[in-house]
Amino acid sequence: MGTVEQALETQLSNIEKKTGKSRFALMADITASGKTKHGNIVAWLKSGYGLGHGDANTLTHFALRGGTFDTPENAAADDVLDAIYKDKKAHQRPIHEALMAAISSFGEFEIASKQGYVSLRRKKQFAMLGPKTNDRFELGLNLKETIDDPRVKALPPGGMCQYVVPLTDAAQVDDSLMAIVKRAYDAAG
Repeated sequence: MGTVEQALETQLSNIEKKTGKSRFALMADITASGKTKHGNIVAWLKSGYGLGHGDANTLTHFALRGGTFDTPENAAADDVLDAIYKDKKAHQRPIHEALMAAISSFGEFEIASKQGYVSLRRKKQFAMLGPKTNDRFELGLNLKETIDDPRVKALPPGGMCQYVVPLTDAAQVDDSLMAIVKRAYDAAG
């Protein structure tokens, strides 16, 4: 079992302790709720079981994938990216490709496709990337040190990332930005 799988297993065990129910009993509760959309299930778990966003989100992914975190074998990486970068967001895919090409030079990391974005992690998540709106791409960064770059915006505590970088063109993926991403990559692993 890899590091990510171990972390997810630990998180599910902690959710079981918090709720007093097994993960499969919680899955049955989700099914009985009649909720089928990711966001609705997350909100329901947060209000009904007092789970934080991260726990509710993880449990929702687990339930919607039938009690596993495995990606279906027929869901190739390009299919996932095609779904994220479709229609009015298709023009943002070159930003994604430029970032991934540069980040790949750093070394090994895991890619987890989510609904609407991609999460990059080593021992912990160091970046999230994807379209925020039809016209704006966002690079989220996890780094617990000050970043002195006017493009990088600090986020309030408690979110998925400490910083966000709005991007509108692949040309913005420059050496200065990648030096910051490398710091986040190094800190995550």
